[in-house]
Amino acid sequence: MNSWKVVITDYEFSSLEIEEDVFDGHNIEFIKAQCKTEDEVIEACKDADAILNQYAPITSNVIASLGKCRVIARYGVGVNTIDLKAASSKGIHVCNVTDYCKDEVSDHALSLMLAAARKISLLNHSVKNLNWDYKQSIPIYRIRGRKLGLVGFGNIPQMLAIKAATLGLAVYAYDPYASKELADHHDVKLVDLDTLCGISDFISIHAPLTNETEGMISTEQFKQMKKDAFVINTARGSIIDEEALIEALDNNRIHGAALDVIEKEPLEVNNPLTGYSNVILTPHVAWYSEESQAELKQKTAQNVLDVLLGNKPKYFVNERMIKEAVSDES
Repeated sequence: MNSWKVVITDYEFSSLEIEEDVFDGHNIEFIKAQCKTEDEVIEACKDADAILNQYAPITSNVIASLGKCRVIARYGVGVNTIDLKAASSKGIHVCNVTDYCKDEVSDHALSLMLAAARKISLLNHSVKNLNWDYKQSIPIYRIRGRKLGLVGFGNIPQMLAIKAATLGLAVYAYDPYASKELADHHDVKLVDLDTLCGISDFISIHAPLTNETEGMISTEQFKQMKKDAFVINTARGSIIDEEALIEALDNNRIHGAALDVIEKEPLEVNNPLTGYSNVILTPHVAWYSEESQAELKQKTAQNVLDVLLGNKPKYFVNERMIKEAVSDES
């Protein structure tokens, strides 16, 4: 019977029982690490058959050091911690989990939108300081009939579109990879990014972090937005140029922001975003519920086991890239 070494590079979970249950009976040595740096990952994973990864960097140097790794499985949708090109060139499967938190993230984005629009955080803080006066929230506008712009139109924003429509919002989306048929199915109108920024009352970010999307919401985009627009981000912090956002807030170019993610996490004490009453911040929690966490852990471990057993994983990020790398070598 084959034996394998599986290393988890880092984790925030209180228990790894779900992963251990998936691996049970398959002769797997499961090594738990808490790597922060590239060198720590190299040392922990150099002889691993498989890697589970949360936040630790899986760089080209790390991948070059891997002697027999067959799969890197990340906890989450985004794979920006992993050098996909380097992994693909070595034939290493990269896996994620794309469907574990659709409800949670779409709910959180909608909650942030409503909290920003109704100025819940501002009013809560004010009342707790014994200021019982609605006028401090002026102006608040009716939500029904306003426009929600979605940057990205994958699984999560599709679900958000359904929920937003029940509130009477008209929904628009910018996604160069989305089909008109898909948008029509959800009663969503596809537009370019400039148009979306110009017409939307709420702009909700749902794109993956790539070279193309990093900093895509920057000075020019904020200049195009309505002065009473709110920006919501539950995707990746670096999609928004944070300096440009701060400038927009300082110059009252937008009405406010609600962010579950920022450029540098965790939040640093001197981050200017903490000083704005019209900015809501939550600690990268949109993905979380007890149910979604259990699903994420089970599916991430199953991705690893599928590859080790010689099966195609359900969530195979770089299948095409591996095929292209093999083709280039032949």
